[in-house]
Amino acid sequence: MKFKRRLETRAVVDLVPMIDVVFQLILFFLVSTTFAVLPGISLDLPKSSTAQGVRTNGITITVEADGGLYVNTERVEMEALDAALEALGTDIPRDAVPVSLEADSAVPNGRIVNVLDSLRRTGFVGVNLRTRE
Repeated sequence: MKFKRRLETRAVVDLVPMIDVVFQLILFFLVSTTFAVLPGISLDLPKSSTAQGVRTNGITITVEADGGLYVNTERVEMEALDAALEALGTDIPRDAVPVSLEADSAVPNGRIVNVLDSLRRTGFVGVNLRTRE
C-alpha cells in the first residue's frame, strides 16, 4: 500500500499569548507609574527650619505675590473673602475645621493679617501656615 505524502506546511501563529503578555505589560506600567500632583498656583513659600509636616483635609487659602487670593481653587477678592468663607458649608463646627494658609514670601504682612482677621470673623480658628524646609 502506497501512502500519499503531504509536504504542505501549516504555519499557524497563535496571537493570544502575545496579546496576553502585552496586556500584562500595559497593566504593570499603569499601576507602577506615579502621578505627580502639581499645584495650580505657583508660590515661593518662605523657608522655616522648624517646619513640621501637617496634612489637612480642610480649607486651603492661597495668597499670591501679585495680590491674587484663592479659597481652595476659587479666586476671590479680599472684600468678598468673608462671604466666600461663610458660603463654605461644613458638617463639623467651624472652630474644628483645619485651615491651611499658603502665602508667597513676597506678600506683605498686612495682607496676611487681613486674611487671618477674616478667618476669625467667620469662626475659623485652627490655621496652619504653610512653609518649605
